[in-house]
Amino acid sequence: MKIPNPLNAVQVEFNELCDKGGGAGGGPARTKVQELLCQGSKKLNAMAFDEISHHLKTFSTANPWHVCFAVGLGWGHLAKIDEDFTAAAIEVLTDLDPAALGVAKTFHLERGPTPIEQSLRGGYLMFQRVKLPTTLPDDLKMIGRAQERWLSPLVSPSMDRPKYIGSWNATAMFMVALFSKPALAATLTNRDVMLPPGGPIFNGLKILHKTKILKTPPSGNELDDEAFEPGSIYENNALMAELLQGRAGWSMIDVHSGLYMLGTRYPPSRGWV
Repeated sequence: MKIPNPLNAVQVEFNELCDKGGGAGGGPARTKVQELLCQGSKKLNAMAFDEISHHLKTFSTANPWHVCFAVGLGWGHLAKIDEDFTAAAIEVLTDLDPAALGVAKTFHLERGPTPIEQSLRGGYLMFQRVKLPTTLPDDLKMIGRAQERWLSPLVSPSMDRPKYIGSWNATAMFMVALFSKPALAATLTNRDVMLPPGGPIFNGLKILHKTKILKTPPSGNELDDEAFEPGSIYENNALMAELLQGRAGWSMIDVHSGLYMLGTRYPPSRGWV
């Protein structure tokens, strides 16, 4: 399966690998695809490291989890990434300030202001329910345990899940936290911290399944901003871990960013390689 109308260099090269074959069922060679994903992740990773580092430095007195949640909304294409948005989002996540919520909603993208409002209202409720470490941990297992606490009320049948705290907002904040610590992120070679499973990641995994790189199709669906399917988080992270195997010197973060570049339909990605 070649990618129609490829947007970026990763997608163009993937199509070339499909033409060359050499893999299972006549598809692209697995080792070549792994190399492509690894190399294709580098600029996106560097941009992400710089962006969250800048925001954490700018808002150094704020709850760092609030900063990561706000930046995560931008990375999920739910809001424009902007310091003024982050400032407003932090206020909403802190005390549900209505004026700040009004400001935050002005940074909406094509899906309108509702995803921002519902994500921030839901995030506020989650931060009231879940106690996270006061600083971003320097240990993968500690970040993983914080994520487990965050997920716990979302899977509990006795608690209502806030709107728009779906698969993206259940995982993105922890991915952003990892990007603030590049050396730590580079050591993530298992599922200690679950990464977002939908959107371009789902698309990328689907492409790799159709070209015989993966034996199992991804779980869930492309739209990951509102729906919450706990199984898809674990199953799709298992597929990412499978992609990691057989090649040294890369991490789950690299796999995730490479899959984003493979599966995205976001036009600016043309300049991210």
